[in-house]
Amino acid sequence: MRSRIPVILLACGSFNPTTNMHMRLFELARDHLHQTVEDTYIPKFPGSYQVIEGIMSPVSDSYGKKGLVSARHRVAMAKLALETSDWIRVDPWESKQDTWTETVKVLRHHYNEALRAFESKKEFTRNKHPTKSSTGDSLSCQQPVLPELKLLCGADFLQSFKTPSLWKEEDIKEIVGNFGLVCISRVGSDPSQFIQESDLLSKFQHNIFLVREWIQNEVSATQIRSAVCRGLSVKYLIPDSVIAYIAQHNIYTAESERRSEGHLLQPLRLQNTTINRLRD
Repeated sequence: MRSRIPVILLACGSFNPTTNMHMRLFELARDHLHQTVEDTYIPKFPGSYQVIEGIMSPVSDSYGKKGLVSARHRVAMAKLALETSDWIRVDPWESKQDTWTETVKVLRHHYNEALRAFESKKEFTRNKHPTKSSTGDSLSCQQPVLPELKLLCGADFLQSFKTPSLWKEEDIKEIVGNFGLVCISRVGSDPSQFIQESDLLSKFQHNIFLVREWIQNEVSATQIRSAVCRGLSVKYLIPDSVIAYIAQHNIYTAESERRSEGHLLQPLRLQNTTINRLRD
């Protein structure tokens, strides 16, 4: 029986704060991939993919999004939210960068990390199981397999590809072509239609996995922050440990919500700078 392809799911975002919905995205994506069977696989196989890890990657403070609190707090809240998960973790690398890092570069970083782990594991397996004479056992089944890294996102993220000056076309091509997307649909969105309307995305639609959220949950971090600022309860919307952390550090206030108000997002500022240089 052919072994399943290991997959690592990477979600990039503000996580300001981490909500139950953020964590649900990972669970939905894992269920979908575990049930996905490629045409080249034998019938009745449980699924072509095996999700081995989920990674949350909070954006750095320099992103410039309105109301974005310190990465130190966002990483800490994500760690608390994921305490009960045995396969999802938060990675602080992106959040520690001095400047905003393009999503494609974050993907490259984590792919290189996975590649290093793979090479290390392969070397360990080689040393533990030196080449044997024919014994009827296939050593190939014992060899580690390099995981595929896929970007996990919501439909709104996918549709942001058409926002003028927000994305470089070569970055989109690398993301969907070399890595792949697992996109969770939301109410009122039709990602399949958007893919068909895009020449680039339709070319790589085989590498875009669309997942429908049958139990709709439209909780957003923006709504959570608004409720906290008004002194309203957010219990059962985010983990209790995160609620306690927010209260302890008085993170979300009317002042914090005005942070970076009126500022362009860093990717748009960079794009405008490039355009202005070309015009000079």
